[in-house]
Amino acid sequence: MKQRVLFVILLLLVILPLMSVAATLTAQTVQLQQNQSQTTTPVNYDRVAIAISAALAIGIPAIASGLAISSVGSAAISALAEKPETFFRSFLIVALAEALAIYGLILGILLWLKL
Repeated sequence: MKQRVLFVILLLLVILPLMSVAATLTAQTVQLQQNQSQTTTPVNYDRVAIAISAALAIGIPAIASGLAISSVGSAAISALAEKPETFFRSFLIVALAEALAIYGLILGILLWLKL
């Protein structure tokens, strides 16, 4: 349990800031290409905020979905080993946990298209 908490904290402190920096640099590059004719280009903080929120919208649900699938999946397999007629219920619960990451991905794509 301590390893899992440490892994989540490490993931939040290392990977998510790197994702947001990459998204910010991408947004600034796109903005510089659009405003190439001007000599001074002000930073559009709305685009930066959307890029960071898109990175967070993909990262956080993916981490939560992974944690949910790890606990629910093992419980579903053990329940299936004891009672084979619980297949549909266990499959449904695991599918709902996977849907969390898919919803985050869709939200991140929609936010990225607003850039």
